[in-house]
Amino acid sequence: MTEKMLCEIDNEGVATVTLNRPEIHNAFDDDLIRQLGETFDNLARSGGIRALILASTGKNFSAGADLNWMKRMADYSEEENRHDAAVLAAMLHKLDQFPAPTIARVQGAAFGGAVGLVSCCDIAVAAERASFCLSEVKIGLLPATISPYVINAIGARQARRYFVTAERFSAERAREIGLVSEVVAEGELDLTVQKLVNSIVDNGPNAVTMAKQLAMSMSNRVINEELQGQTSALIAAVRVSSEGQEGLSAFLEKRAPSWMNTSEE
Repeated sequence: MTEKMLCEIDNEGVATVTLNRPEIHNAFDDDLIRQLGETFDNLARSGGIRALILASTGKNFSAGADLNWMKRMADYSEEENRHDAAVLAAMLHKLDQFPAPTIARVQGAAFGGAVGLVSCCDIAVAAERASFCLSEVKIGLLPATISPYVINAIGARQARRYFVTAERFSAERAREIGLVSEVVAEGELDLTVQKLVNSIVDNGPNAVTMAKQLAMSMSNRVINEELQGQTSALIAAVRVSSEGQEGLSAFLEKRAPSWMNTSEE
């Protein structure tokens, strides 16, 4: 049997987590969900991860839930279904809160729960022929566990449409509504993802982690004196940190900071 999921870490600390079930369009079941959750946990704890790429093998990113898993769920009690859904919800939360920047590399179809995976990533790059569908209502179900992340990505107005219509929409439409950051030719997917990774790893590692946290924590906050005080204290602490001092010194001295890989220069 092939492994359902692959994980590789390169010498720059970039982790690539790959769904590896191309024969069933990378559909996921409870076992794959468990493996993904454990992998995100282990990578987050390990330290030194500069970025995480979420990818898949084959023609499609993911068809969503595995048919055999759905058959098993049909016979579960409500309590068993609640536990099953909680494992999925926990995995999505781990991806959403992953400390390093995350990039979804999307080709082909991304249906159902796969839209949730894309929504949890900070950046999503899709091939021109990629397509998306929140298909749950077609079979009388709901995109419940993925809904907070999808709504964060596309907004409530668009979610109200696509949750209830289960329309299939294009990569370009996904970009228009905020689900996808970039749409490129399929042959340019890897190059585009790599350019984004290069941009990330050229920056201060601690600053990148904190910048991601900053963007998430400041969303929808009321701008008042308390918030101004918090942001002022944050930048003051970063300026006097060792990384902040090195970055400022490098800038003023017109040299590369210590964290940059200058071996190719």
